[in-house]
Amino acid sequence: MSTAAQYLALSRRSVLGTIRTPIAVIPSLTFPLLFLALNSAALNRSIQLPGFPEVDSFLQFMFATTVIQGALFGAVTAGSSMATDIEGGFFERMIAAPASRSSILVGRVAGVAVFAFGQAWLFFAVATVFGLDVEGGLVGMLGLSLVASVVAAAIGALSVAFGLKTGSSEAVQGAFPMAFAIMFLSSAFFPRALMSGWFLDVAEANPFSYLIEDVRYQVIAGFSWSRLVTALAIAGALFAAGLVLSGLALRGRLKETS
Repeated sequence: MSTAAQYLALSRRSVLGTIRTPIAVIPSLTFPLLFLALNSAALNRSIQLPGFPEVDSFLQFMFATTVIQGALFGAVTAGSSMATDIEGGFFERMIAAPASRSSILVGRVAGVAVFAFGQAWLFFAVATVFGLDVEGGLVGMLGLSLVASVVAAAIGALSVAFGLKTGSSEAVQGAFPMAFAIMFLSSAFFPRALMSGWFLDVAEANPFSYLIEDVRYQVIAGFSWSRLVTALAIAGALFAAGLVLSGLALRGRLKETS
């Protein structure tokens, strides 16, 4: 079997495994949408504040955040699934087979990236029913979906590194609320123009602020190549860091099992 075929087979296994695991799918699909609904109802009047971006509704302002938040939820399953493979002995069978070592990582990461891309369009369909208007149109939505996919791959790679290091799915699930804390300490839920004090300082230093603002632009203002490229560059840098860490963790795990 060629390396490409191995990548495809393991990616397919990852996607199907995620879909067939309700405990992984349901939170990823429902929590971001529930959070979107609650915030849209409670904070819709805040769009009238001076300095708030010009939007049709808080739903429109929050939508990009919801897509990225869903990608984060889904991405953590890559690390927990990797740890489950280690606990169940599948990982040992994989490394005993004549398979590319990199396919072990690529399969998991590609799986969550594909899931995040499809999930973004599902969120789009649901939010459209409740009045969402993406100013960038389908092209803007495609750009947002691509960024969400790369973000999922980045966080997925980081979670895989943690899963390889610990070999415990519970440890992965317990550690990765930190990813959501990083998101809360950004401009994901409120514009920086209306922040002050230490929270503004943290948000301005947080790369997630700029990533979300650039994809939010596609929703509230219109499609922009420059902003999309910037968002993809930030997500790509996170992905590169995740690949390095997961590669090092895989090397360490292989030494332990040899």
